[in-house]
Amino acid sequence: MAPRTLGRVTKALLAPALALGATVGLAAAPAQAAVWNSCDQWGNTSIDGYTLYNNIWGSGAGSQCVWANSGTNWGVWADHPNTGGIKSYPNAKKVINKSITSLGSLSSSYNVTVPSSGAYNSSYDIWDTDYDYEIMLWVNKTGAVGPLGTSQGTVTLGGHTWTVYKGSNGANEVFSFIRTSNSSSGTVNILPILKWIKDTKGWMGNETIGDVQFGFEITSSSGGLNFQTDNLTVSSS
Repeated sequence: MAPRTLGRVTKALLAPALALGATVGLAAAPAQAAVWNSCDQWGNTSIDGYTLYNNIWGSGAGSQCVWANSGTNWGVWADHPNTGGIKSYPNAKKVINKSITSLGSLSSSYNVTVPSSGAYNSSYDIWDTDYDYEIMLWVNKTGAVGPLGTSQGTVTLGGHTWTVYKGSNGANEVFSFIRTSNSSSGTVNILPILKWIKDTKGWMGNETIGDVQFGFEITSSSGGLNFQTDNLTVSSS
């Protein structure tokens, strides 16, 4: 989701939580020293053509720290309370800036290590440059989480079978593709999904695709859980 403010969590209350997250989160990073880490709410950096973003945007969030060995190998330690509502979407972003019809290809490969508890999804978040449309591709989910909107049925596209949901968050249209079974690694051919939305369903026009993000949309991770992107590549032509 797009970043938002943290609501009514005050800076005074947040600072000790982030300090605690720094201690535990960095200890949970790989044995080799990470080239970058941050426990800041909006902490971000650019590495290898990807932008990494801690992105703690939801209300009632706890502490969270992100680390990276590269733009394609990074992870998060998060301790968010067992309450409803999305707390964060730590992610890596690749900027495309091409219209759907001008793209010859757009694909991504992912490999993640995720916890068996908590409430979250591992997902792509794809935006047009005007932020009128949001396309989410959930490759796995755990706990009490669900997409926005109403079910539009099941479709096989881009190498996976998805249940499709269509809705609006009041600011933009949201199309969510929920993989019918969880996957921790694979390749998604994204362009056929965009063309299906545009041409088969007519839900949007020839939009210019801006950001292709991949990360973890975390609702709860009480006690502290680790989420790791072992490898991520986004490529286009």
